[in-house]
Amino acid sequence: MRFDVVTIFPGFFASPLAESLVGRAVDAGYLDIRLVDLRAFSDDPHRKVDDEPYGGGPGMVLAAPPLFAAVEALREEPGAAPPFVVFLSPQGRRFDAAVAREYAGRERIALVCGRYEGVDERTREAGLFDEELSLGDFVLSGGEVAALAVVEAVSRFVPGVVGDEGSVLSDSFEGGLLDFPHYTRPRLFRGLPVPEVLFSGHHEWIRLWRRERQLAETERLRPDLFASHRPTDEDRTILARLAGRKSSG
Repeated sequence: MRFDVVTIFPGFFASPLAESLVGRAVDAGYLDIRLVDLRAFSDDPHRKVDDEPYGGGPGMVLAAPPLFAAVEALREEPGAAPPFVVFLSPQGRRFDAAVAREYAGRERIALVCGRYEGVDERTREAGLFDEELSLGDFVLSGGEVAALAVVEAVSRFVPGVVGDEGSVLSDSFEGGLLDFPHYTRPRLFRGLPVPEVLFSGHHEWIRLWRRERQLAETERLRPDLFASHRPTDEDRTILARLAGRKSSG
């Protein structure tokens, strides 16, 4: 899978994209990540890509000409799959695990990082972007952090990137619930033991315990997520048992 990241700070990505899971996936050829310096598409002798907003007001605005030039260059690249162009913006669709899985099915995605007070609205009016995407209801100084989050989240669903694909299937939000608790050595730490069921060797008991913890922790920590979960018959049995413990406890 290929990502093109359009940014005025390509150096921002040097370490994150070279380290850990993403770095290994790039080295192995599962990911192709290319950084596109927006300033290279500026006609200004000083490579300027922003200007003051018409009508006055604070801050600067990313100008339309370099953005159009950069995106059009990506779309017209000979021999390459056309990119799905995403502008990272507070106004965009909310990014979540379902969107990450959806994006992983695409061959090529271009992530355009915003900066300053925003972009010239004519980029939207002309349909320059296929979609706008937001990490949540907060503001970052630019889209670079968001682009890194999107690359990492989407990459986890690309075949071959995660060595044990079962770990992806058990991640938080897969199946609409948070992940179950995890433990490792030592067996007892500062008086806190590991649950005995995990030493039982009984796979079905362990599976049921983990499902129970998923349901209980999601209900406790993310009631909004729990409310939208569609329980299976097994889930209903587990939830009834949990409710019984609460009423008797």
